[in-house]
Amino acid sequence: MKKITISLILFSHTVSAQYTDINIVKEVKVKNKGVVVSAHPLASEAGAKILKMGGNAYDAITATQYALAVVYPQAGNIGGGGFLVGVKNNGEKFTIDYRETAPKKASRDMYLDTTGKANTDLSQNGRLAVGIPGSIAGFFATLKYGKLPMDKIIQPAIDLAEKGFAITEQEANLLNSNKPHFQKHNQSSIVFVKDTPWKAGDILIQKELAATLKLIQKSGSKGFYEGKTAELLVSEMKKGNGIITLEDLKNYKVAERKALEFDYKGNNIVSMPLPSSGGILLAQMLKMASYENLEKYQQNSTQAVQIMTEAERRAYADRAEYMGDPDFINDKTSYLISDDYLKNRWKSFNFTKATPSSEVGKIIKQPKESTETTHISVIDKEGNAAAVTTTLNGLYGSKVVVSGAGFFLNNEMDDFSVKPGVPNMFGAVGGEANSIQPNKRMLSSMTPTIVLKNKKPYMIVGTPGGTTIPTSVYQSIVNVIDFKLNANISVNAPKFHHQWLPETVAFEKNFPEATIKDLEKLGYKTEKWGQIGRTEMILIDDNGNIHAVADGRGDDSVAIE
Repeated sequence: MKKITISLILFSHTVSAQYTDINIVKEVKVKNKGVVVSAHPLASEAGAKILKMGGNAYDAITATQYALAVVYPQAGNIGGGGFLVGVKNNGEKFTIDYRETAPKKASRDMYLDTTGKANTDLSQNGRLAVGIPGSIAGFFATLKYGKLPMDKIIQPAIDLAEKGFAITEQEANLLNSNKPHFQKHNQSSIVFVKDTPWKAGDILIQKELAATLKLIQKSGSKGFYEGKTAELLVSEMKKGNGIITLEDLKNYKVAERKALEFDYKGNNIVSMPLPSSGGILLAQMLKMASYENLEKYQQNSTQAVQIMTEAERRAYADRAEYMGDPDFINDKTSYLISDDYLKNRWKSFNFTKATPSSEVGKIIKQPKESTETTHISVIDKEGNAAAVTTTLNGLYGSKVVVSGAGFFLNNEMDDFSVKPGVPNMFGAVGGEANSIQPNKRMLSSMTPTIVLKNKKPYMIVGTPGGTTIPTSVYQSIVNVIDFKLNANISVNAPKFHHQWLPETVAFEKNFPEATIKDLEKLGYKTEKWGQIGRTEMILIDDNGNIHAVADGRGDDSVAIE
């Protein structure tokens, strides 16, 4: 077990009150214990604490999400939304969709200027970029699957916000680099901005956020969607061009949907249906790759990467054309993941050359930007499994903090097709299926996934990364099932990504050069990225042995009860 300890020495009168021992645990192997894997050690520990109190996986994953809203504000949130995929130990499968929705005043062309040109700055930054937050409603919808009351589940997050915690070097660097954005988009002073640069070990105390969490603890979801917090959020909207109203907040509803399930080589894959594109993309990519007997090849070999890339190309072209909120479109999921459709789609695959993206859709010039989301994987000792991916969309969302309430708001409206044919901040092109309409949920790439073997949880997996999420989950599953790799190698091996448009295939910097060179000879355009995703994986073998791994690309950490 690899354990990294950051020791932080503070004045003695503050040590007992504040969270200053940050223990980053990258890997554990246990049995008959509950396990939580998330993007931050204090959040994982909050979930594990709830397991120790007698809570189950659904209590723990909710506590972890609340804690991430405190200790991981770039993506953890109460001002955004997410998806939960659950498999209970009795075999029951369920999903909770607490994706943000468009406000009542939203309209198809709300981000177009007088010439009809898309102004993506408005959909990505500031108050007009904000969708109606779904996270708190999602947490309360999860309660019926848990064992503990919300006042206990939320308490670790309240303690973290009120007492403060020591930030890591990564967090300090992010706060410092985003200071100009925070100053531009906030009229009031916020705790994330200070005169001198942040450094590792500095204590971040969030009294306003603690007060907001206490309102939720006292009044339930009404403590967020009505009353003081709702009024503060709407007041923040009025400081700029925001359009969320008190009525929008009061009327927000989660959607419990039938999980998307399919078979892959004798394993039952359980993932998120629309409005997540992730489950459909995963089904399409795995099935198309299986037509070439992927397991014959080595991980990250030229042949394996070519097969997987071409499956990605075809799936992402379908994403742009067919996918959106199932309550607003003709949902073609069963057709899109059928073997009849996919075998026909695969006919143009050729080992001797790259398939031009123009053959599977109309080429449009793409921008390239980064993303920030966060994933949690949990299993409890009773065998209940949960996977959650949650997000503000971009890094710190809209960069707007609700004054008096202390939390960041999302910029999720950018995940709609701002103008059909115009790519969003992650380069994803959308069509009419994902156009803006009031009360509609924007298409997502989040792919929380649970793999079952012999009807029992075998793998719990997910990652942040915008449009790279489905391809990272795809590679994780293939690494374990086809290439027989363990959880550590599967999570930390270098990744690649292709999404139809842009034409390029992206590779992490440590990806095998020989494979990249071979692919370039076949006509693939390539580029190097610093990192792709931060995968959290739990594997459970036939004997109940648990192998949990937190991605080495960040401060991600495992905690056990």
